[in-house]
Amino acid sequence: MSRARTAAALFTVPLIAAGVLGAATAPAGAAPHPAKPLTCRGEGVDPGAEVRARTERVIDAPLSTVWKLQTDVERWPDWQSHVTSMDRLDHGPFRPGSAFRWTTPVPPNPATPATSLDITSTVEQVKRGSCIRWTGSATGEGLHIDGVHVWTFTEVAGGVLVRTEETHTGEQVEANVPYATEILRQGLEAWLGELKTAAEARSC
Repeated sequence: MSRARTAAALFTVPLIAAGVLGAATAPAGAAPHPAKPLTCRGEGVDPGAEVRARTERVIDAPLSTVWKLQTDVERWPDWQSHVTSMDRLDHGPFRPGSAFRWTTPVPPNPATPATSLDITSTVEQVKRGSCIRWTGSATGEGLHIDGVHVWTFTEVAGGVLVRTEETHTGEQVEANVPYATEILRQGLEAWLGELKTAAEARSC
């Protein structure tokens, strides 16, 4: 899946992405639901998912640096503190069909005990230097999440604008949509923060 992870709680699950509610009541700080979902080669997140989040950040680094960090998944543990293991399940360039299995810790929360999520993600669409879309599932003690994660990369004044959007479905997250959405938002914010730190450090 994608990203989870959590400052407070995957795909935090970096599986869990940056935040908005599809419901009427949003947690403090949540953004309004974006009118147009992010897409990669015409495909976006799950339109029926109640748990969804979105965020963006400008990274002051070359696009090639940002893209390399994001797509060299085997090296995620080098710069993502929440990725505790990573195995690329195929070989060669990062492309549609590429798959990877990774783990991330999840602290206890109102729905589930503390656990470690095992995540398997598969790249569905990719356009080099422009966008990525992957799908996947995460399982842990008392928890199963199916997710869709989209990333876009745009060169702008000051660097690269990275946008990301993710949706989650599953009995546990759907039992408390506002909470799951906030955790997703925090996870995506954390992921982008670490991507920015790593990319800008390499560009110094």
